[in-house]
Amino acid sequence: MVDPGRLRALLDRLGEETGHLRRLAAGDRTSLADPDVLAAVKYRFVVAIETCIDAGQHVISSELLRAPLDYADVFAALGEAGFLPAQVVPALQDMARFRNLLVHGYLSVDDERVVEILRTSLGDLDTFRTELARAAL
Repeated sequence: MVDPGRLRALLDRLGEETGHLRRLAAGDRTSLADPDVLAAVKYRFVVAIETCIDAGQHVISSELLRAPLDYADVFAALGEAGFLPAQVVPALQDMARFRNLLVHGYLSVDDERVVEILRTSLGDLDTFRTELARAAL
């Protein structure tokens, strides 16, 4: 059974992180060119995406769903079990892969791509938060 307190705490943290990301996204192009601001964006993305993964893994283990093969598969397992709409799963899987790129620093992190994701993909994190709360709490 899902621990509602734990899941709410994770989803609240996700809300805080996406709020910070939105604030950073609202800055002008110049501020996002600042290496310190961009580092903050990357860190906030890592925390937000890892929070999604942690929340997903909590639901998976609590509800005895199939074990995911990797972080991206956490979202597939949740989608298969009806905790997430199928149409959002690919975008969330891409977020998990983006997290891996940021964490492991593969020397190919394109800062322009980071800014693009910041400006276009926060809604996917919001959808995860809303849908997981709806289905699991």
